[in-house]
Amino acid sequence: MNRRRVPEASLVGHYAGPVTRLAACAADIAILNFAFVAGVSVLLWLLGFLAGTQIETDDFGPWLAIPILTLWVFLYFWVPWSLSGSTPGMAIVGLRVVRRDGQPVDRAHAALRVITWPLSLLALGLGFLGIVVGREHRALHDVLAGTAVAYAWDARAARIRFLAQRDRARAS
Repeated sequence: MNRRRVPEASLVGHYAGPVTRLAACAADIAILNFAFVAGVSVLLWLLGFLAGTQIETDDFGPWLAIPILTLWVFLYFWVPWSLSGSTPGMAIVGLRVVRRDGQPVDRAHAALRVITWPLSLLALGLGFLGIVVGREHRALHDVLAGTAVAYAWDARAARIRFLAQRDRARAS
């Protein structure tokens, strides 16, 4: 019996839609902010402990806070995109950044994507319009960096596994 195996439908490699990308962005902003505040709090406590005095965030002006926050945002996105193609928020919803040709994103493309991301915010966020109306769902920063955002998991297989587990739980 020679059966040809028909591949299952999958979302792997399909361009991610606007709702999924928005969910990933919201998760990333929450994680980024929480980690930054926690990190600064721990750092200030440590510096205060070592100096023998209490150090407050008011002791530092925006001339120090803005560059540190900018560096933190750059590293938060650049490091995970360079290593795995997904930030923590993107991993939660099953997305990854790839080069336009489908190859994994490298350090240079990841850096260019982070640096050009603010351009998508200019002019009332019109740089994000391509995510909603474009065939490839690419924002301005995706176009400039030569990247795209794609689904990184097999949605159909995950749904089948979920239903099978639910049916087993009901049968027990």
